[in-house]
Amino acid sequence: MLHCHIDHIAVTAPSLEAGAEFVAQALEVRPQPGGEHERMGTHNLLLRLGESTYLEVIAPNPKAPKPQRPRWFALDDPNAVSRSRLATWIARTTNIRDALATTPEPLGQIESMSRGALNWLISVPPDGSLPLGGVAPALIEWQVPVHPASNMQEMGCSLVRLELFHPEPHRVTALLGVLGLPHSVRVSGLLSAHSPFLVAHVSTPHGIRTIG
Repeated sequence: MLHCHIDHIAVTAPSLEAGAEFVAQALEVRPQPGGEHERMGTHNLLLRLGESTYLEVIAPNPKAPKPQRPRWFALDDPNAVSRSRLATWIARTTNIRDALATTPEPLGQIESMSRGALNWLISVPPDGSLPLGGVAPALIEWQVPVHPASNMQEMGCSLVRLELFHPEPHRVTALLGVLGLPHSVRVSGLLSAHSPFLVAHVSTPHGIRTIG
């Protein structure tokens, strides 16, 4: 059986400035500088949420050339990046190939990525879309000796709970069960006319706050 873990949650934004303001209004804490993803034409900001968990603000990098393929996290979709939002999350595994071969939902293809000294494998759909509307996680396998969150600035924040809302909750529950994540997140149903969404509950120096 697979034993995946919540690695990070992703806020997509039209710009890093807009994403930082979105996080600051929700959590009363501002994310710190991250870096650039040359292959995807994006850049990010980061907020530590534990020793091996963090929040990422990710946006198209206006100074980078447009990539030859669709950007990840639906960042080429004008509707998706018209505003900042908690768009999806990423689950950590020690064997991404086995994990993808086992999942009942298509989570994408394995892409080799890097940012500075960091290297990792991550699942990305060829069209850059978000599986199950962002409620299904991307899978990541870090190829570094120490999780990157351990080197981020400590801001007194931690992830308390992640909630996933989807019109077909049984599909989400089945996926999480296969990944070994059934108790890490809470799954709730929605009316069929409603779009999937996520809510993260975060402990901050100002108390429990929600984002999403």
